[in-house]
Amino acid sequence: MFGDMMGMMGKLKETQKKVEDTKKRLDTVLVDESSNDNKLKVTLTANRTIKSIEVADELLEDKEQLEDYLILTLNKAIEKATSINEAELAAVAKEGMPNIPGMDMFK
Repeated sequence: MFGDMMGMMGKLKETQKKVEDTKKRLDTVLVDESSNDNKLKVTLTANRTIKSIEVADELLEDKEQLEDYLILTLNKAIEKATSINEAELAAVAKEGMPNIPGMDMFK
């Protein structure tokens, strides 16, 4: 039993390292999103850090419209980035989980 516990602890540490490596890699995965008419474009990392925002000149003339575009487009980009982030981290976590009966968290 003690040997099994040491093996599990080693596997958990290995998984923790893989999760950290995956988080670093996700900083290099870029998610692009545009408004339907391409007047606003945003780029985020899969860790949800904004990298760039491109705004068409015509949007600069209407503050309220620009704010609406930003909210809609950023929310779509954040949703995509979150989906990628969660899928990648869940895959690494599932791979590294010890086989404990009754603990089937990632089916």
